[in-house]
Amino acid sequence: MDINETIRTQLAHRTIREFKDQKIPREIFELLMEVARRTATSTGMQACSIIHVTDPEIKSRIAEVCKQEYGARVPELLIFIVDQYRNDQIAKEKGCFVETARDMDRFFAAFTDACIMAQNVVIAAESMGLGTVYLGSILNDSEKICELLKLPELTFPVIGLGLGYPNQNPQLKPRMEMRLRVFENTYTVFENYLDEIKEYDEEMRTYYDLREPGRPVDSFSNQVVVRLKQYNPKRQEILNVIRKQGFDLMIK
Repeated sequence: MDINETIRTQLAHRTIREFKDQKIPREIFELLMEVARRTATSTGMQACSIIHVTDPEIKSRIAEVCKQEYGARVPELLIFIVDQYRNDQIAKEKGCFVETARDMDRFFAAFTDACIMAQNVVIAAESMGLGTVYLGSILNDSEKICELLKLPELTFPVIGLGLGYPNQNPQLKPRMEMRLRVFENTYTVFENYLDEIKEYDEEMRTYYDLREPGRPVDSFSNQVVVRLKQYNPKRQEILNVIRKQGFDLMIK
């Protein structure tokens, strides 16, 4: 079977953390925004938006929240946000003052829209030779991000995305077999997951050994344990920040 260039690019996806000191041409950036505009959206409501961060100071402070210093150096930084504010204002200007813009259904519809839009932009960007890095770490302190970006009520940050021309060529990171992630009709429960991922654990050890020779190598199963033991108080308070932004997740 022939593989087209788009799929070939997707199969070669790698996170890029170091970029050339080179701006993305305006016409390419505008094309990426057009891709974002044409992204599928729940019930056609287009309830997500993008903050294009160009102020170096704001970018630096976002990188501090992320605890990823390279975030301050990405040539282009986009923050994808839930945006029910716009439609709520449109409704009010039409004389409609219902509270449903604040409910859980619309929050998660907008959250999903933002995720889909971000991935659409990533695919388009990488198809043009750009590198990308997701910054889910903006949620390390979502309240601070709201403050830095002056987000009004009924908005909320979802994910950050750095874009630019790659200045590194990292290895392709191994992924586990899809038989452990794709099931037919019902969820498949395995008897012993460590047995199932034994080869993947070894593959990950080899990957880290080649990437950083001389440093301790790690397995996927060990990473699972480490990640589950990690605790970030700010992330535990995300629902409180969502409520502070005006969403009532209990409204039916």
